[in-house]
Amino acid sequence: MWADDQPRKPREPRVDEPGGTSRRATIHDVAQLAGVSRQTVSRAVNDKGEIDPATKERVLEAVRLLNYRPSRFARGLVRKGAVTAGLVIPDLMNPFFPEVAAGVLEAAEQRGWQVVVWDSRTDYAREREALDVLSHQADAVVGYFKNEDEILARHLGGVPLVLLERGPQQTRFAAVGIDAAAGLEQGIAHLVRAGHRRIGMVDGDRLTVPGTRREAFLTEVRRHGLPVDDSWIVLSHEHSVAGGEAAMERLLEARPEITAVFGFNDLIAVGAMRAARRRGRRIPDDLAVMGFDGLSLGELVEPALTTLHLDKRRLGRLAVEQVARLRAGEEPLSGADAWVIPELVVRASA
Repeated sequence: MWADDQPRKPREPRVDEPGGTSRRATIHDVAQLAGVSRQTVSRAVNDKGEIDPATKERVLEAVRLLNYRPSRFARGLVRKGAVTAGLVIPDLMNPFFPEVAAGVLEAAEQRGWQVVVWDSRTDYAREREALDVLSHQADAVVGYFKNEDEILARHLGGVPLVLLERGPQQTRFAAVGIDAAAGLEQGIAHLVRAGHRRIGMVDGDRLTVPGTRREAFLTEVRRHGLPVDDSWIVLSHEHSVAGGEAAMERLLEARPEITAVFGFNDLIAVGAMRAARRRGRRIPDDLAVMGFDGLSLGELVEPALTTLHLDKRRLGRLAVEQVARLRAGEEPLSGADAWVIPELVVRASA
């Protein structure tokens, strides 16, 4: 089911914010006002017995003051019924994301849940629009978001959110992360063992912060004592073969001495191979190429692409597990349990 054209409902109740804006009151607001946990709010609102009467009255007073209306998700904690999860995907044309979606759909089906899918097209405004719509259609939202936490919270309307590809330490929400550092540790070590000392990167992320593939690449290259600065990394403006091809042309112009290149994802890496061959570079004799993600496409190109493979369906399944834990009033997965670690798959390109 696709959410883009679904009717919208009025968003209320709302909480006033500085600057004259307002947002819908959430369980977090009630908990903060009453000085209790979200679980206590849930127990009070759903008339669970295991709560002190005075505490319950304080919570219910906060509910009245904020005009808080429990979401469909919260009501599902105590009443059986179909659970609907919203899934926000940034680019359904990229073969990576349908595999993640398949993991979400499989895990949701096993629980008897339904899933509403929204394609945000990697657009900040469409992400916010997705939350505005899904907060009235879904019991929880799972997905990829570039907007900051504070902005996401203003559009959630009290519906729980699980972020994909953000580590638990990188967001206030429940999350499932990709351990890029563990993957790049394997990948760069493999290239160094093969004798490479001049390694470049075709990046796909404009952010240079802890947890990104660029940051992990820089850390590992420097750890091996190899030369690197900004001129060794170029940005692909599209997560596509064409984007990788154009970026690789710029990298070879800036650093013709490189003997290996790491691509932000497999599509970009395949584009890098095409650009290198057009310039007369033999793969892997003159230039080794490594990707990230582990798409089936990597097995079909010639030479077959060496990559840092991700279990993409597991990423989706873990996201559903996070929703289930929140739905049961439990703490979400954290630590190593909330991360997917890439595995080096060595093929012919590096």
